[in-house]
Amino acid sequence: YSLLQIASILRKEGHEVQLIDANGWNLSWEEVNNRVKGMKYDVLIFRFTPTTFDWDNMVATISKKNHPNALTAGICWTLQTVPREILQSSADLDIYIMHEYEIVTPSLISAISCGADLSTVPGIAYRAGDEVRVNSPAKPLSDWDRLPLPAYDLLPSLKNYFINTPHGSPFTIMYTSKGCPYSCIFCTVRNTKLKKRSAESILNELRYLKENFNVKTVSFFDETFTIDRERVITIAEAIRREKLKIVWYCNTRVDLVDRDLLKIMYDGGCRGISYGIESGSQEILDNAKKGTTVEQAEDAIRWAKEAGIKVYCSFIFGLPGENWNTVKETIKFVKRTLPTGAQFNVAVPYPGTELYRIAVEKGWIKEGVNWREMYQHEATMRTDELSYEDLNKARKMAYRALYFNPKWWLQNIWHTLRHPEDFPLATKYAIKIMKNYMFRKMEHAH
Repeated sequence: YSLLQIASILRKEGHEVQLIDANGWNLSWEEVNNRVKGMKYDVLIFRFTPTTFDWDNMVATISKKNHPNALTAGICWTLQTVPREILQSSADLDIYIMHEYEIVTPSLISAISCGADLSTVPGIAYRAGDEVRVNSPAKPLSDWDRLPLPAYDLLPSLKNYFINTPHGSPFTIMYTSKGCPYSCIFCTVRNTKLKKRSAESILNELRYLKENFNVKTVSFFDETFTIDRERVITIAEAIRREKLKIVWYCNTRVDLVDRDLLKIMYDGGCRGISYGIESGSQEILDNAKKGTTVEQAEDAIRWAKEAGIKVYCSFIFGLPGENWNTVKETIKFVKRTLPTGAQFNVAVPYPGTELYRIAVEKGWIKEGVNWREMYQHEATMRTDELSYEDLNKARKMAYRALYFNPKWWLQNIWHTLRHPEDFPLATKYAIKIMKNYMFRKMEHAH
C-alpha cells in the first residue's frame, strides 16, 4: 500500500513508475530478476523489515546486477535509529528512507532528477563514497487529504491479498491515519504526531475500490483507528447508507471504544477488531506505560462480542516486571474473556524504543542478538525473573490455554451459527490453528 501511495505521488509530479509485487504474486527470485532485467529505470524503491532485511535486500542486489547505475532506496520505519548500521549491512543499498516516505520519497526523486546533492533531502541516510551520511529528520505531511488515491491501477487485481487466511477477496489494506500519541514503551511509533485523513477522503477511496475492483473486505491498518470517534461514526454510517457492502476490520485501543460505538461500527460493516491488550496484569500494563486498565480490556472484549464483532487480541510476555505470577494473570484473563482469536508474542526490544533502553541497561538482551533476529515468537530478551526459555514456554502455555478450552470452541461455533457468512473464514482459521499447534508446535507461527 505504501508503494502504491508513493507511485501515485510520483506520477502526479510527472515521473514514470512501474511496480513489481513479488510477495503478492508469489514470484520466484528468477522471475523477479527477469522482470527487473527487462525494465529501464533510474531508481528502485523497496520496503524492508528487521527480520526480513537480508531477503528484502536481495532485490537491491538483483537491481545492481542488471542496472549498476540505478540507485536503490529502501524504506523502513522500525530501524530509523540505526541508519549507519543499515547501510553498512547492505553493500547494494544506496539510500535509506528512514521515515515520512510520503514527503521524503518525492523530495528524493526530485533531487535525483535535477542532479541536486542528496545532502539537501531531509529524512534519508545515504552513501557518499566510503562514508555514510545521515540527514536531518523530515517534517511530516501536514495535510493528509492532499495525498492522491494510491495507484491501484498498477495491480492486475486484488485477488491475491488477504490477512491471516485466504478469505474475503477482493481485499486491500488502507491507512486512514498515521502516528500514535500514546507512550507504550515497546512501540516504535510511540509519542509520534497523529496525522489523519478526513472521513470524506476515506469514503472516496472506498467508493473507488468498490467501483473499480468490487472490493469486499478492507483492513484499516491504522495503529488506533477509533481515536476519532466521530470520524468512525461518519464512515460507518456512510458505508451502511450507501450500501457499499464492504466488510472491514480495524486495530485500536481498549479505551477508545464503547458499547454504542461498536454497535454503530457493526451496522456499518465492521466484522473484526484487534485490540493490543498486552497483559492481564495491571502491574505489567503500568510498567509498559500502556495507559489502559484490565477492566477496560474486559469491557472492550465483551462489548465487541455483544455487537457481533470478532475480537482478535494481542498479548506480550516479557515486559518489565514479568514473572510467573503475572504470566498466570494474563492466562487467567484470556480464559475469562475468551477473545475470538489471539496472538501471543514475546517482548521485542526494537532499537530506539524505551524498552530497548531498559533492556540494555539491565543486560536483558541475549548475547550476540541483533535486530535481524528480533522475532515476536522467540525471546531475544529476558526479565529479572524469567529466562528466555521461560518466556518461550509462557507463550506456548497461553496458546494451549486458549486452544484447549472447550468454551472457546463452543463460543466460536455459536458465533459462526449466528453469522453463517463467517463459516469459510472460521473453517480456514481452525485448520490453520491445528496445523500451527499440532505440527509446527507454534514455532515461527501465530
